[in-house]
Amino acid sequence: MIRANGIIKLTVLVIAFLLAVFLAFQLFEINMDFKLANVIWLSASTKPVRHKCGLSKACSAGHFAFKMASGAASVVGPRICLEDKVVMSGVKNNVGRGINIALVNGRTGEVVKTEYFDMWAGDVAPLIKFLNEIEDGTVVMMASFDDSATKLNDEARKLIADLGSSAINNLGFRDNWIFVGGKGIKTKSPFEQHIKNSAETNKFEGWPEVLEMEGCIPQRQD
Repeated sequence: MIRANGIIKLTVLVIAFLLAVFLAFQLFEINMDFKLANVIWLSASTKPVRHKCGLSKACSAGHFAFKMASGAASVVGPRICLEDKVVMSGVKNNVGRGINIALVNGRTGEVVKTEYFDMWAGDVAPLIKFLNEIEDGTVVMMASFDDSATKLNDEARKLIADLGSSAINNLGFRDNWIFVGGKGIKTKSPFEQHIKNSAETNKFEGWPEVLEMEGCIPQRQD
């Protein structure tokens, strides 16, 4: 009888031990799940916010986000991004030597047309015709690649200056230049960068460094 009681007690202890081990594992698993959920939540909450076109900060309502770069020497073409969409680039195969231009509807932000004009071996006449046909209210984005100035004449420079450019009259052989203006603009554009081709400061042999610019273009309201 005593021996039977001992067996029963031992069985109860073993069952209690196994139950305790089971509960401990369950608690450990719940705790691990909780910690893992915390890690996932923290990773998601600390992930850097990405703005349109990779801008450093978001544009406010009523503005179009843009980021652009000039060409690099005669090797890499310019790149223009608008509202998180690449408008012109070497990958899209719609850029070329000279002046690369994207026309954008100032009200909707829709890309109307892209084109490039060879200002080294080409003719300036097609560029002049293109500039004259731009409609009022159109946003004009321009980026240089290789040489964008050799074939420019006074007429072409004036038409670009009328779009808000301050640097076009000083644009020379193999200078790098990026610009955002507009047809019908009444003031000079704040969106323009220009660097001279100079043997003393060039980053590449025969060409200056790449120019980059980002910003927020006000949407036309009228």
